[in-house]
Amino acid sequence: MDIEIELAKVTPQQDTALTIGVFDGIHLGHRRLMERLKEEADRGGLVAGVLTFDRHPQQVLHPESTMPYLTSKEEKLSLLRQLGVDLVVVLPFTRQTAQLTARQFVSLLRKQLKMRTLVVGPDFALGRGREGDATYLKTLSREMGFTLVAVPTVRKNGEVVSSTAIRTALASGELDRVTRLLGRPFSISGQIGPGAERGRTLGFPTANLSVDPGKALPPDGVYVTWAYINGRVHPSVTNIGLRPTFGDGQRNVEVYLLDFQGDLYGQELRIELVERLRGEKRFASAEELKAQIASDVDQARAILGVRK
Repeated sequence: MDIEIELAKVTPQQDTALTIGVFDGIHLGHRRLMERLKEEADRGGLVAGVLTFDRHPQQVLHPESTMPYLTSKEEKLSLLRQLGVDLVVVLPFTRQTAQLTARQFVSLLRKQLKMRTLVVGPDFALGRGREGDATYLKTLSREMGFTLVAVPTVRKNGEVVSSTAIRTALASGELDRVTRLLGRPFSISGQIGPGAERGRTLGFPTANLSVDPGKALPPDGVYVTWAYINGRVHPSVTNIGLRPTFGDGQRNVEVYLLDFQGDLYGQELRIELVERLRGEKRFASAEELKAQIASDVDQARAILGVRK
């Protein structure tokens, strides 16, 4: 089967402790899972491995539904490496993957990835129809000779930490809640592409960030942000939305880097959202818009503690 071929490409050098999931956002719950994974790996002299998927299963099983992602595959892999896991396996999620029984899937992990310990989070299930819940996996662990470790739910200020809760908070613009559940500010990454250069004519040249349409975004508006490019961090102001004064009806992410001069076209840029300043607004003239942007920049300086 194709999945067996994909897993056979990995060939870990020694037995593994694995955890499995989509891990969208790499939030506080995921981080606790990775901590326990590394503890179990160290205890057993195993490789700490993460098996994740190239897309959310919902996209395959229910393509009519929309589930914006919090982190792209590249962002997710980078965050996982920062957490110190030894091995990350990205498996294509297809209709064939969805049809595997829990027993078939676990057998492949034992055979191809040398799994000796499986670390799972709350409400975890794998296999066709999510049949492989904690009870069934416990039975399989005894039959197949691996250890099952269940990590309890992580809560922050009494709230269960989950990707769904973070998507909900982000969509409603609750940045403090998003940051609290993620354990870090929400970020948006992309390549800087061509724009209308309207900002340049106003004296505030912006970098037009090309963002995947599947990426989760906060409500349209103006945000105080930190911008990361070429290993350096810059204070910035970011507009997310339709640019109602001069826009063409297309949603854009435009970043103005304070006190920066240089050509950014074609480079990769990542922004972290700090605070929402205001919603989008149509202005009567370019001069009125220019005055508002200047005010936005002054507020951003005050919030970020950056002098002129």
